[in-house]
Amino acid sequence: MYLADGWQDFEVLDTGEGCKLERWGDVILARPDPQVIWPRGDEALWRRADAAYVRSREGGGRWEMKRALPERWEIGYKGLRFYVRPTGFKHTGLFPEQAANWDWMRGRLAGRQQPRVLNLFAYTGGATLACVQAGAHVTHVDAAKGMTLWARENRELSGLREDGCRFIVEDAMAFLRREIRRGNRYDGILMDPPSYGRGPSGEVWKLEDELYTLADTAAQLLSDRAAFFLINSYTTGFQPTVIRNIMDRTVSSRHGGRAEAEELVLPVTTGGLLPCGCSGRWTL
Repeated sequence: MYLADGWQDFEVLDTGEGCKLERWGDVILARPDPQVIWPRGDEALWRRADAAYVRSREGGGRWEMKRALPERWEIGYKGLRFYVRPTGFKHTGLFPEQAANWDWMRGRLAGRQQPRVLNLFAYTGGATLACVQAGAHVTHVDAAKGMTLWARENRELSGLREDGCRFIVEDAMAFLRREIRRGNRYDGILMDPPSYGRGPSGEVWKLEDELYTLADTAAQLLSDRAAFFLINSYTTGFQPTVIRNIMDRTVSSRHGGRAEAEELVLPVTTGGLLPCGCSGRWTL
């Protein structure tokens, strides 16, 4: 498993009864997690929550505030800074378990001369910033303009060089096909595609139908001196072996190297580990 245990500003305090209790800096949030099917470890901790996301029977949900929170606030990780805030879909703009992948990618990029990295479905830029911090130039691609703006703000907040990345608001597959025609290559490629969504023309996008083609297309852009290829998935039912098999057939079959896949997990202060999806990693 890939354990994200390097945080100071974030902590999973406890889990239980379909929820996780997290500390984001000085703010404590309770959020749903359907995989948490065991009792809470310390009931007293849950009374410290500043806000809780409550699901609605009609779908979605809302935040119940126990005290007034700032519109957004900052947390840090190993020299990087991020804005976080409660959003309408229970998220905060950051997935802390991804720090395990940030550390791994930084290690793979260390000592390389001006590596080029492509980040697809790049969200608010955690992986982008980690790779820029390691000396890479990152092409950050996401179809959501608001998330891309958030990523720009995180780059500025972290004090990273402006010429270390370019931000592109576009459909990932359309961008990949254009890059192939242009003959561009990257030394590292990562993607975090959603389980479900809609394409640029309103067509339904399901990960199980699209992931193989997406990975196969992206693999064509890897350079001869590639440092890594990474696929992340939060899709329920996607076992790590599914991701590894796809990488074997799309990346390893083309470039050699070795693929592996494991669960992403976060430590829980009251004990145990919290599962947080899975990642597949390929290296030469």
